[in-house]
Amino acid sequence: MYERETSILDHIAGPSDMKQLSDAELTLLANELRSEVISAVSETGGHLGSSLGVVEITVALHAVFNTPLDKIIWDVGHQCYPHKILTGRRERIRTLRQKDGLSGFTKRSESEFDPFGAAHSSTSISAALGFSVGRDMGQPSGDAIAVIGDGSISAGMAYEALNNAGAENRRLIVVLNDNEMSIAPPVGAMSSYLSGLYANEPLAKIKSLAEGFEAALPSPLRDGAKRARQLVTGLHGSGTLFEELGFEYVGPIDGHDMSQLLPVLRAARARATGPVLIHACTVKGKGYAPAENSADKYHGVSKFDIATGTQAKSKPNAPSYTNVFGDTLTDEASRDPKIVGVTAAMPSGTGLNIMAKKFPGRVFDVGIAEQHGVTFAAGMAASGLKPFCAIYSTFLQRGYDQIVHDVALQGLPVRFAIDRAGLVGADGATHAGSFDVAYLANLPGFTVMAAGDEAELMHMVATAADYDDGPISFRFPRGNGTGVTLPERGEILEIGKGRIVAEGTDVAILSFGAHLFEVEQAAMLLAKSGVSVTIADARFAKPLDTDLILQLAQNHEALVTVEQGSVGGFGAMVLHHLAATGQLDNGLKIRTLTLPDVFIDHGSPAEMYQAAGLTSLDIQRTILNIIRPEHNVIPLSKA
Repeated sequence: MYERETSILDHIAGPSDMKQLSDAELTLLANELRSEVISAVSETGGHLGSSLGVVEITVALHAVFNTPLDKIIWDVGHQCYPHKILTGRRERIRTLRQKDGLSGFTKRSESEFDPFGAAHSSTSISAALGFSVGRDMGQPSGDAIAVIGDGSISAGMAYEALNNAGAENRRLIVVLNDNEMSIAPPVGAMSSYLSGLYANEPLAKIKSLAEGFEAALPSPLRDGAKRARQLVTGLHGSGTLFEELGFEYVGPIDGHDMSQLLPVLRAARARATGPVLIHACTVKGKGYAPAENSADKYHGVSKFDIATGTQAKSKPNAPSYTNVFGDTLTDEASRDPKIVGVTAAMPSGTGLNIMAKKFPGRVFDVGIAEQHGVTFAAGMAASGLKPFCAIYSTFLQRGYDQIVHDVALQGLPVRFAIDRAGLVGADGATHAGSFDVAYLANLPGFTVMAAGDEAELMHMVATAADYDDGPISFRFPRGNGTGVTLPERGEILEIGKGRIVAEGTDVAILSFGAHLFEVEQAAMLLAKSGVSVTIADARFAKPLDTDLILQLAQNHEALVTVEQGSVGGFGAMVLHHLAATGQLDNGLKIRTLTLPDVFIDHGSPAEMYQAAGLTSLDIQRTILNIIRPEHNVIPLSKA
């Protein structure tokens, strides 16, 4: 249809433009799409490896199915960049993850081609089944296709959905994007074997051909194909587990070979009557050597040079909070053999990789299974070990029932190291650590801490290691610290006791967590206006330092709490205590500065905190409004 020198991608305004392309042209389109993804992400940063791994799958799905009537649901959604380019968002792809730009994940409000928003894993099959029920009950929805990775399908929620989908026996297609290993036979071998597949072949025939191909492979390749099958079934031989769950199992096929993908998907669309699982093996980072050869396959990258793959790196003047945690925990573990670490598929993201290098037998990566991870840690605590459960705030939400039932109710001393607290930047609302203070501090017997700086984080790791009287948590943000001098070793803090950082006379600011630096900047601004400020670092949301709060309330005209968390967190607990003790009856002026009661879209952390009304200028103007209302100062976020 197009001359070779003409870019096919330039003629694709949406999936409907792909319907008249030949299979050969779709292959060329995939090559162009891969180059476009690499070019765009080199300018914006983002999840490169996962997106490159699904380029052919993306093209094939949009060529075969009728989106947006048919619903493609990308599990996690971090691999959706090719999908966005093909669905009318190419012109905006270089705004990816920037303020007011495209989300780095699927997002319902962004496009009709994003039927279900995601950013946490293992939700796609459940959602796809929901769309299937809607279709069967007369809603305007076509086929539902869930694309889920081999890591995501290991989570319990995915198996719950598979079980339910098999029992429902509704028409549903699951594409398992397996990039744990790839099948790499001699060029063209698998393609030629399966080239006889036609759209009118029954699925059973496709399945038998795939199994026959596996048997015909030379020994090393046959073993590789068998391992790929066993990866998802847990059993030897064919896809027995999926069949027993009620699925037709097709595969494994080469997820980068359009001559395999297209016939299989066409057959599934034409012939499927119940649930089908298509097992496609892919290579994360496919087609870009620096990504393919990198240990993390360029899972998440900053801006980079395409020719060399070299990523742009800032030169921090302080270590990251995550590294401070990892180093400190490793040091504590060297002194205490009972300390162990638990992570849910994020060893490097949480800093536990540092401890794992020194004590590999004492760090446990449970995969994308936060619920299991929490209860696993509870079991270790019950045995007498000292587990540190290191999970991002946003992902810890997935294990909340286990925190309540298996940890708090039993009073077990699990230590929760909560990374990515507060607003995290380009990943946006789905990854913001907004709610952990509120959802943990309401649990009886829970000790809840937040580090004001990286030295305080060291103290809290040491405190948690020493604490055996019940569950304890400490939170810290993404990114680099403030550059404070770090002690040789963390000190054990007195439980429930804060500290005075600066003495003043007019107004007290009670800070909880890593917004302490912004509070100090606000105090400097207020000093220029003649306002004398006491700064206190609460350290603990539970138990509260009630003596400190009483001191601040009685000796200042106004008290302002500041936190990087939602409404209902630290400030609410302080208000509750002041009301219960009658301090509000004495004319105390009090305000609680929290994240607003909305989900804040992606941007830089600074832009997000500006949108939240939590900059130093916002704090300054809030206080001036309290003590100098005649000036009628308006907070910047409300202007």
